[in-house]
Amino acid sequence: MIPTEMQEKLLLLAKEAQGKAYVPYSKFAVGAALLTAEDDIFTGCNIENISYGLSICGERSTIFKMITEKGPNTKIKAIAVTTKADIPCSPCGACRQVILEFSTPSTVVIYKSHDGYVSSPIAQLLPDAFKEIVPMD
Repeated sequence: MIPTEMQEKLLLLAKEAQGKAYVPYSKFAVGAALLTAEDDIFTGCNIENISYGLSICGERSTIFKMITEKGPNTKIKAIAVTTKADIPCSPCGACRQVILEFSTPSTVVIYKSHDGYVSSPIAQLLPDAFKEIVPMD
């Protein structure tokens, strides 16, 4: 469980990160802030490209920054996601899969739902997730 004060701090940092988003095409800025298992905090934003497939979501840019700076064994304790439009918006499927890759069983995702901001376990957002490679015979 992430204390309310830390959830609010992550949401504030995610909103600040939105100001750095590069979104000339969609105009849909997304910010993210994550807390690692070691209590380090990282922020990031979405970055678009005229060839949309080359764009990256705010959640993934934040996670990749974490890995670049702390290494591949770093785990996410919590990640908060905000949008400039301040509308209900949970992470996309690709981001959910990447969050899961660097999560623990207690990792939570904080985002705005139709009922306000919620904190959901990543396993709830991505049930029956792809978790391991099964060798082929």
